[in-house]
Amino acid sequence: MMDLVLQIVLPFVLSALIVILITIIAEKYGTKVGGIIGTLPTTIIIAYVFIALNQGIVFASDSVAVVPAEMGVNLVFICIFAVLAYRSTIVALFGSFFIWIILSSILLFLNMNNIYLSILIFTVSMISTLIVLEKKFKIKSQGKRTVHYTPLKILLRGILTGTIITISVLLSNVGEVLSGIFTVFPAILSSTMLITVKEHGPNFSAGIAKSMIFGSPSVMSYAASIHFLYPIYGIFWGSIFAFIISVIVTLIIFKLRKKIS
Repeated sequence: MMDLVLQIVLPFVLSALIVILITIIAEKYGTKVGGIIGTLPTTIIIAYVFIALNQGIVFASDSVAVVPAEMGVNLVFICIFAVLAYRSTIVALFGSFFIWIILSSILLFLNMNNIYLSILIFTVSMISTLIVLEKKFKIKSQGKRTVHYTPLKILLRGILTGTIITISVLLSNVGEVLSGIFTVFPAILSSTMLITVKEHGPNFSAGIAKSMIFGSPSVMSYAASIHFLYPIYGIFWGSIFAFIISVIVTLIIFKLRKKIS
């Protein structure tokens, strides 16, 4: 019974509630602020706490090594979605997920477990996708708009994310890399892009995509931090210290957000 609670019930409920809360808060602001707030580490915290509880600190520390690289894949995902959304939402959704599957499969095949190489892949991806949206496609940030979130939309978003996090915890029984990939499956990213493009069109969706890319070092820094901190400080203090580091990174990003158009 306790295994069921630790592997399914608690990860699902907690991650769903956090996503619902972040959704309501973040999308009351423009794309710059909303996109950056939306990239704060939330569900990854829950995922790795439960992975560590189920499989041990060493497994959790090793499995998170792939996360920065997989986040780089996610940045390519939202960049492609933002560009293709000008054609059609269906093309954007299928095109971006097709590339995500290919790139994630490569990471799985290579058994990506080198944290330094993983961070390098993330960095290259972040810089490249920002250049594509900022310089090539001239994507501009958008001002504050009202996003009409019905209770059903919010509930479905919470259920979607809760399901993904639960799957990632369960996959910790299968392997480190696969589990790590699923902890940052682009559930929130894809639902955000779909909702914003439907509500306000491709310009707004592309604007929030650019802000999410700009704010992505927050989650990446959390993932990289727990890789090193879990073995030293354990689950509780390792998570606390890693979160503090990610908050500092987020504050720096907020200071720099005026640098993007």
